[in-house]
Amino acid sequence: MRPPGRIRADKGYVVKLSRIIVSVLTVALLIGLTTLWRRGPAAPPAAPQRGGQIIVSARAEPRSFNRLVARDQFTEMIALLTQGRLVRVNRATQEIEPWLAERWETSSDGRSYTMHLRLGATWSDGEPLTSADVVFSLEAILDPRNQSPLATVMTVSGQPIQATAVDPQTVVITYPAPLGPGLRLLDSFWIFPKHKLEPAAGAGKLASVWATTAPPSEIVGTGPFLISAYTPGQRLVLERNQRYWRKAADGSALPYLDRVVIEIVPDQNAELLRLTSGNIDLTQTELRPEDYVVVKRAADQGRLKLLNLGVGTDTDAFWFCLKPEVKKQDPRFAFVQKPEFRRAISHAVDRKQFADTVFLGAGVPVWGPITPGNKLWYWPDLPKYEHDTAKATELLRSIGLEDRNGNGVVEDAKGTEARFTIITQRGISSYERGAAILRDDAAKIGVVFEIAPLEFNAVIERLQTSRYDALFFRFLMSDLDPALSKDLWLSSGSAHVWNLDQKTPATEWERRIDELMIEQASTADPARRRELFNDVQRIVAEQAPILYFAAPTFYYAHNTRVRGVEATVFRPPALWNADTISVVAPPSGT
Repeated sequence: MRPPGRIRADKGYVVKLSRIIVSVLTVALLIGLTTLWRRGPAAPPAAPQRGGQIIVSARAEPRSFNRLVARDQFTEMIALLTQGRLVRVNRATQEIEPWLAERWETSSDGRSYTMHLRLGATWSDGEPLTSADVVFSLEAILDPRNQSPLATVMTVSGQPIQATAVDPQTVVITYPAPLGPGLRLLDSFWIFPKHKLEPAAGAGKLASVWATTAPPSEIVGTGPFLISAYTPGQRLVLERNQRYWRKAADGSALPYLDRVVIEIVPDQNAELLRLTSGNIDLTQTELRPEDYVVVKRAADQGRLKLLNLGVGTDTDAFWFCLKPEVKKQDPRFAFVQKPEFRRAISHAVDRKQFADTVFLGAGVPVWGPITPGNKLWYWPDLPKYEHDTAKATELLRSIGLEDRNGNGVVEDAKGTEARFTIITQRGISSYERGAAILRDDAAKIGVVFEIAPLEFNAVIERLQTSRYDALFFRFLMSDLDPALSKDLWLSSGSAHVWNLDQKTPATEWERRIDELMIEQASTADPARRRELFNDVQRIVAEQAPILYFAAPTFYYAHNTRVRGVEATVFRPPALWNADTISVVAPPSGT
């Protein structure tokens, strides 16, 4: 115990020390304020510089330059760069923005939208944009001769939407029934030039127009860039559209860039090397998990900017071809058309191990198409098939599949073995690792998968013609709102991948999904819409026509000389706002 005098002395010392600290901090603060006063306020961010180009990588060649007849990632990216829509969903905010229509009025029943086109907006060849182009584009999409993948999307309650020209600058879009997402539907409605495409559309030959062999001068648009050159297997060059309608906040013309060069780099290791060495500025898609360490090192050195975008909203998927017109003569079709067989595959896969192995720990297990990245529509109570090989074996036995001859492969009573080929895209590491895990886990229950990697266009051709046993692939949802991905959910949809373009529902459960999706899309109450879509997810989980295993965490990187990038989990992550992207000019003399 210390004496009282010592205590008083300690208190005095503390008080004196406190006063000294306050005095020092006060002086430092005054010095700091004086320095700020001398320097003035912090300099505002530098205005975007004009000119220059960016180099973007893509992993496959384009299938077409015509978004009306193709829906792959490259064609979608080209449409974002060269074409326009009446309204746009901002991919960063998810808000609807005026685009080719500068304003609109909504009818009292919410079914009609009077759209006013931008005065002075023209096509890249100088022809004016008019309501006739809008009417023409919708007619072309809905014409069955064109087999447009957008046709299913442009329907409400099973009936097509309508476009009526009031005058050259005004068009009325009418829905046959109320639609929960409202105007968001028009984000998928690409407007194309009537004066260029009408002859081909009238002859039912729209699918052959604007192919990758078309002269660039024939391809016109309202987007920020124009196709100027294409070298198959190497690169696509797009130049600034001098007639682009959009202006920057200060009233100056957009886009900032003079040119976008898309280099075709199928090999992901080569793509990573070119990104980290500065030979490309942006990539078409997110980074692979194995790229993170190398990119982080480049980011720490100031050469790249590394972004964590969160859990992706699209994930790799696995499904069997269930189209009876193609598969009914195959004795194995008796296996795959039974939900018990598909559930057995789902039980066989260890999703935690799948996420850790495929995405190197940067992923989460999933059991359905809606991932935790889609916060509004994700349903955590979705029925799950936990990893259980004994349960999987029991399900196979319930439909007559057993390893009767002891060779490790289950077969039916006639000796038909459960052997299948999985097609996937060559050179994509998540596909390759995922397919390998599927093969190994399925082998533990006596189902044999052989993996056949193909080039992207070959995979799409097999999918569209239903010439495959099983596919492991990723396709893009049209929108976060499921009502705008009807091409997947409806049995008649062009993206109903396990059994495309059914004239009538092939099964009772698909007929029920059709009913639920039509009601869900036409319902205004958000809670009721979620309830209806949860029913859809439950049916899909029970019937298991398509299996999901893990969703990746998205990382994205770009060269630090590129400014204005607002990357999102939607593909392409960066080029959705290409008109406001710019580059920093190199120092003089370099």
